[in-house]
Amino acid sequence: MTAPTPDEAAIAYAHQLFDLARAGGTADLMAAVDAGVPVNLTNAKGDTLLILAAYHEHAETVRELVARGADVHRLNDRGQNALVCAVFRQNEDIAAMLVEAGADPAAGTPSALETARYFQLPQMTALLQGR
Repeated sequence: MTAPTPDEAAIAYAHQLFDLARAGGTADLMAAVDAGVPVNLTNAKGDTLLILAAYHEHAETVRELVARGADVHRLNDRGQNALVCAVFRQNEDIAAMLVEAGADPAAGTPSALETARYFQLPQMTALLQGR
């Protein structure tokens, strides 16, 4: 059996980090970020660690990534950001956290506001409009 090349090992490690974001493995993921992994690490689809954590509703992971400077404005290849994910999943805590961190409800295609309106989510619409 051949040992993985350095590139293969790095790719495998990155996949593990994305899996931690999806699973809410906050402690291990933050240890990696604190050790030098870019907080805005992005996968082949443009999803950041923050986008994945928000979509999979891991509030603690989102909070810690934001605290370490994760870009709340970053869009993936589909034009979506972490706020759109939180709105789609109807997670008010994460959506509020991202808005407080400066996420723009009008950014993206569709935007978080457009998503809330399309799926008829009045509580999300009110949160995004500051009501």
